[in-house]
Amino acid sequence: METEFDFTLPKGYVDSNGEVHRRGRMRLATARDEIRATRDPRVLSNPSYLTIVILSYVVTELEGTNDRGVPLIEQLFTADLAFLQDMYQRINDIEPPVMEVVCPECGKVHTVPINFTREG
Repeated sequence: METEFDFTLPKGYVDSNGEVHRRGRMRLATARDEIRATRDPRVLSNPSYLTIVILSYVVTELEGTNDRGVPLIEQLFTADLAFLQDMYQRINDIEPPVMEVVCPECGKVHTVPINFTREG
């Protein structure tokens, strides 16, 4: 079974020296990745951050750089982030995860899907 997949970013990550890095690898997500991400303080204060945290766990390599984790994912162009979100969904063959949110106006709890793609 294949557990790691090569990718080429559409735009590329620009490091502190101005070099562009486009080729990398992503591994399949584990249950632990998803659980750890939902407990991350950044996600608890801003549910939209879930995408960034999960991708920081599963992107295992970006050729030509030692940069890793959340700082790398935060610096990607939006086209590259959307590309990785779509790839994550495709290789893990999953429905978008859901998260419970509380309406700040009425206090009602809603379950909403977290969409990792640009569509819908």
